[in-house]
Amino acid sequence: MAATSKKAGVNTGLVADNRRARFDYEILDTLEAGVVLHGTEVKSLRTGKAQIAEAYVSPERGELWLINAHIPEYLKANRFNHEERRPRKLLVSKKELARLSNDVARKGNTIVPLKLYFNERGMAKLLIGLAKGKNAADKRETSRERDWQREKARILKSF
Repeated sequence: MAATSKKAGVNTGLVADNRRARFDYEILDTLEAGVVLHGTEVKSLRTGKAQIAEAYVSPERGELWLINAHIPEYLKANRFNHEERRPRKLLVSKKELARLSNDVARKGNTIVPLKLYFNERGMAKLLIGLAKGKNAADKRETSRERDWQREKARILKSF
């Protein structure tokens, strides 16, 4: 029986998290997508300084694109560095792409990036969510519920 071992030095784990998305949007469905990256982008992601808070996902020209995600330049690279906010292609199946495109076009939903991470194999993945925007009342309700859960935990901890 072969033993499974992790590659030495491979950073598996969270690179960037979009916490604001869960507050601003009601997440209806999630999907894991691969990200097409250049060499220095991968090295820069491994430092863990990427930002996806202002990013969004757009179905254009029969493909899915991550727009406005910030991956800083890799400091140790010289002239072959990447552009920080370039559109990046996302890899999903044709079936998933058609479903997401239809939901965005027909129902007025949007696609937001939730998490950027490396999986167990060391591949960069993006967790995207099909989302519906919340209005101000829904945001207040979410905040009220979060405060109540925090208070409830505090009360239970004291007993």
